[in-house]
Amino acid sequence: MKRFGLRSAQKTPPGLQGDGAAPSVPPAAPAEMAEMSFLDHLEELRWALIRGLGGVLVATIVAVFFREWIIENILLGPKKADFFMYRVFGIEAREFVLQNRTITGQFFADIGTIFAVGVVLGSPIFVYSLWKFVEPGLYPHEKQGMRFAAFFATFFFMLGIAFGYLVITPLALQFFASYQISPEIENEFDITKYFSMITFWSLGVGILFELPVVIYFLAKLGIATPAALRRFRKYALIVTLVLGAIFTPPDPISQVLVAMPLMLLYELSIYIAAVVERRQARALKAALE
Repeated sequence: MKRFGLRSAQKTPPGLQGDGAAPSVPPAAPAEMAEMSFLDHLEELRWALIRGLGGVLVATIVAVFFREWIIENILLGPKKADFFMYRVFGIEAREFVLQNRTITGQFFADIGTIFAVGVVLGSPIFVYSLWKFVEPGLYPHEKQGMRFAAFFATFFFMLGIAFGYLVITPLALQFFASYQISPEIENEFDITKYFSMITFWSLGVGILFELPVVIYFLAKLGIATPAALRRFRKYALIVTLVLGAIFTPPDPISQVLVAMPLMLLYELSIYIAAVVERRQARALKAALE
């Protein structure tokens, strides 16, 4: 991608010339910087999206060949009483029945599973394609910042998926499987709802774990400040405890297992906002001097 040739035309601001002060010179522009029309940019963006979606398509096709293993060991894993996380938590797991209640239920559950796995596996390719579109128009320090953000965004997303699947999913399934308002009502889960909830808990927590990255960008824009985040800390604690109470069995250990990582992420977000604020203050002070 080539950037519109605007930055390369920057000159010394009026008032700094001839007054004896060192002129404020912008950093060197990227070598690739050359003027391109708006339509040229759209064309490059179109091809970047095509390459990214092509990567997702390839990952989806690969998932087709491993669909049986994925369904038996990953999606149906938390349903089984011998799932290894139940031994980690010391839970006497309860198996439950899955039923298909619609004609197309198993078909769409299969298709949805393959698509979800393809999106997760192909997302790095998609992000990389967008990065290659944006990269030529960035200064070196901007590239470094974006690489930093991309790495931690991917890290926290994958960490959140793992936490959602290995912690939230088995605890929530056992809670809902054992919850009864009457002994006369048996819990039998619909296969489509079951697959959807596992996907929701895993990907949803993955997105929730992006909180530090979101706070980083909001702090850079001056929207999120460490002082404001500290003021809302008690409300964040209440929200995490409520989430822990909803998605876990009614014992304090399970609730703490869920609430603690979320609070740690919130505290990490406060620290990140404070670091950004200090750096911006130092940069402003240096500019004024």
